[in-house]
Amino acid sequence: MQANQPIIILRDNVDRIGGNEAQRSNIMAAKAIAEAVRTTLGPRGMDKMMVSSSGDVVISNDGATILHEMAVEHPTAKLVIEVAETQDNEVGDGTTTATIFIGALMEQAEALLTRKVHPTIIANGYHLGMQKAMEIINEQIIKADGGDRDMLIKVASTAVTGKTIEGIKDKITNIVVDAVLAVAKKDADGKYTVDEDDVQIKTMVGDHMEDAEMLRGYLLDKTRVQDSMPKRLENAKIAMLSLPLEVTKTQVKSKIKITSAQQMEAFSVQENETLRALAAVIVESGANTVFCQKGIADAVQYYLAKENIIAIQDVPEADMKNLSRAVGATIVGKPEDLTPEILGEAGLIEEMKDIVITKITNCKNPGVVSILLKGTSQIYVDELERGVYDAARVVMDALEDGEYLVGGAAIDIELMMKIKDFAATQEGRTQLAIEAFARMFEVVPYTLAENSGFDQIDKMVALKAAHAKGEKYAGLNVFTGEVVDMLAEGVIEPARVKRQAIMSATETASLIIRVDDMMISKGSSQRDM
Repeated sequence: MQANQPIIILRDNVDRIGGNEAQRSNIMAAKAIAEAVRTTLGPRGMDKMMVSSSGDVVISNDGATILHEMAVEHPTAKLVIEVAETQDNEVGDGTTTATIFIGALMEQAEALLTRKVHPTIIANGYHLGMQKAMEIINEQIIKADGGDRDMLIKVASTAVTGKTIEGIKDKITNIVVDAVLAVAKKDADGKYTVDEDDVQIKTMVGDHMEDAEMLRGYLLDKTRVQDSMPKRLENAKIAMLSLPLEVTKTQVKSKIKITSAQQMEAFSVQENETLRALAAVIVESGANTVFCQKGIADAVQYYLAKENIIAIQDVPEADMKNLSRAVGATIVGKPEDLTPEILGEAGLIEEMKDIVITKITNCKNPGVVSILLKGTSQIYVDELERGVYDAARVVMDALEDGEYLVGGAAIDIELMMKIKDFAATQEGRTQLAIEAFARMFEVVPYTLAENSGFDQIDKMVALKAAHAKGEKYAGLNVFTGEVVDMLAEGVIEPARVKRQAIMSATETASLIIRVDDMMISKGSSQRDM
């Protein structure tokens, strides 16, 4: 072996980024993602418009939606987006908060790295800061009965403030709370549990948003396959099928050779009899309504219509599962498996006027409700749906936990000041990392002030002064710019949302900070490019 000959370990399609460059790349990616959604935070946050390559337009200020629509390549950016989606799945809200927390932690880490603080020390300090934050939150929690309607109304109102449903906030918050309370189950210990699938949100383009309503039952975005079938049916006996009601292809390759008109006629007669038999089996089962996950042949539709049976085809699998739970039916593969015992029941099935929706009410399982939202355009009703979804999820969180925190940056200022005091009790460079963690919480009041058009420094000073006097509920009124008691203002959020945002941001930032080497494999097209 010749001296100074390079030893090649990685393949030529692998790019390696190491040391400070890798850390700087990851920090910049996290900060860029946070900056993209930061201006949407709070009641006076701005909206973002995303246009896909196909021309589809999405306008939203929902952090999860914005991040989901973003097409990113950087692995750290993808990780931050994944954290936001997890936040949305777990608690339904706080995605923007979690994202800007990650950006703030990475910004603080950048300053510490410049001061030669080791990444492991930073990660350890962040972890200690997170533990202290959980203790402080437990001390600041306002406990109330989960079924306290007034508190739930305040939680829902806080969640929808700043969304496009601001004009009908009172009506929507009442609808959301009524819907969640209608499906909530209370155990012997007084604890509530809610299955989020029991609250269904449907939208339609048309009418005004004030025409939103809650229905006790299920709404299906499908209608009967033939106009000759009944539009309205009482005392429905419902059959649910997962396979098509048509003549299916054989599993093996086969051919039928027809050499005469008589053979063709016989073949058609036989096929028709087979389809008639499928319809006859359904009729004999006692069902007067059929929901099929696949297609229904024209002949079967004809025979079912003759018996005044409603048939709906191509029902999505998710709707089949949710609807089967609502009406108490068992989904079967073929009509021969239908028996009276496995049919579902509903008091009324009717097709709604002017829209492609079938309403199933007075179901066997009354613990299913639907919220119908209306608006003037699809883009608008989609944003309405996102706002109502967030409100419903936070009400569920509050109902199950009965634990609340005061919003308007009040809890953030309290966390920042108390964690800074805690940092002073620690030794070594870990103290610097904990102080940096405390400064993360400044991003919320700063951003709220900026998005509302107020001076950030002035509002931060005023908030700190109020909390130093012991006013732990003091927060920023983003409409007047005054520092007020947020508990009295009714700005309340579930403690679960804040906990999840802090834990997700801390764990993700600690993970990213410790990365000092990136090895990125590229495909052949990327190498050529």
